[in-house]
Amino acid sequence: MSTSRGNTSRKRPQKHQNRTVFKNDLHDTSQKTKFLNSMEVKGVCKRCKDILEWKIKFKKYKPLSAARKCVGCEQKTVKYAYHLLCDNCATEKGVCAKCCKPFHEEVLEELSEDKNLHQKLTGLPERKRRSILRYIEKHQDGSSTTQVNVMAHIEDVLAGMRQLDCVSESDSDSGAT
Repeated sequence: MSTSRGNTSRKRPQKHQNRTVFKNDLHDTSQKTKFLNSMEVKGVCKRCKDILEWKIKFKKYKPLSAARKCVGCEQKTVKYAYHLLCDNCATEKGVCAKCCKPFHEEVLEELSEDKNLHQKLTGLPERKRRSILRYIEKHQDGSSTTQVNVMAHIEDVLAGMRQLDCVSESDSDSGAT
């Protein structure tokens, strides 16, 4: 049996192969399904948006019948299922309405009009990128001097990484001979 203890690999393919793509409005043409298909998911981070779109696509999304209480303002203003914050509280705090985590990517894109900063950050390791994002959030006040300071900080980090790369390359060259 596939659930028996210690049996971690299957010997056969899955029994029912999907021949066609699932369509949530194939047999159901109700107003609820039409509304869900036309609904635009907004005010949430990318991960939560993907989760909610998946729920809508595979008919797992259960809409609210009545408004829920917002965690932030304690009012019954949450209109969408799976959300913890209302739209006003989420935009005011700058967090995702579903998971309540801050928008790192949006802060980054607002801070840099040019894509140069974004390209530099995508080339960095995760640890360095997160430290720079923390630096951006800490020193964010919307002025152009902040952007210059952030760019200078990134250049310092990149210069330090280049020095480390040069040192490690020279060590590996000397160790090989």
